[in-house]
Formats: sequence, C-alpha cells, structure tokens
Amino acid sequence: MTEKARGTARRWCRFFFGIYLIALVYFLLFSEEWGRSALTGTYRYNLVPFREIGRYLKYREQIGMGRVLLNLAGNVVGFIPFGGLVPVLSNRKMSFFRVLLLSFEVSLFVELAQLVLQVGSCDVDDILLNIFGSCLGYCLYRLAACCLRRRDSREEERGAW
Repeated sequence: MTEKARGTARRWCRFFFGIYLIALVYFLLFSEEWGRSALTGTYRYNLVPFREIGRYLKYREQIGMGRVLLNLAGNVVGFIPFGGLVPVLSNRKMSFFRVLLLSFEVSLFVELAQLVLQVGSCDVDDILLNIFGSCLGYCLYRLAACCLRRRDSREEERGAW
C-alpha cells in the first residue's frame, strides 16, 4: 500500500472512529430507546462478575432470546470497532494487551458514568463483554493487517519480475 493510500485510509478511519464514538456515547448514555433515561425508581447495578450474564442465559425463555442477544451480543459487537480502529489510529504499534487495557478503561468510564448519572445500569458484566468485543476487533485488525502485508509482498514480487 502506498503512503498516499495509507494516509487516506487513516483519515477515513479517523472519520469513522469519530462517528463511532458519538454513536457509542449516545447509545450508552442518552438513548431512551435503550433504557438510558433517568430512572424514577431504585437504580440497579451489578458488581458481581457473570451474575447478569448468567441471569440472562438462565431466564432466556422468559425474557426472550431477542433481548438476551441484544444485551449480550450488543455489548460485544458495540466494542468490536473500538478494538479494530484504535491500533490503526495509534502513532505507534499497539499490542493486544494495550488495546485490552484501553478498552477496559473506556468501558469502566462508561459504566461509572452510568452509575453517577443513573442512566442505564452499571454492570461489571458489560465491562467484560465490551473487553471481549474489543479483543475480537483487535484480532480482526491483525488479520486484516496480515492479509494486506501478504498482498503487498505479492505485488512487490510481481513488480520485481
């Protein structure tokens, strides 16, 4: 990939990352459709790992698979772009551990904001699912980077002949 193409790709990634962050903040803190309005009753939170995940799986028949998938898969899918775009936008090479730590910090910030603002629900399981999603995103990033390097090396080999 040429330097010009790389620069264009980074600009597009910055643009999509900005849109992604705006959407993430909206859905996690402000969207009333997703239960983010201020609660009038008792605020619920969970600090016990895997409690809510287990509850969703145990009562999936009663609450419906759609709601289970929305909660569990939504938290994973919602952070895949984070794990995939952060290494692209970084000025230095980002390791898996660094992306994992950064996704933990962002997820913790979001959950604490939900706790303080009493919107949605503060849930340690959401942090775990978000981190898992970021890790998947990072793996997809590494896979794409490997494929691009392989393609570039093949093009260089053909150009040398």
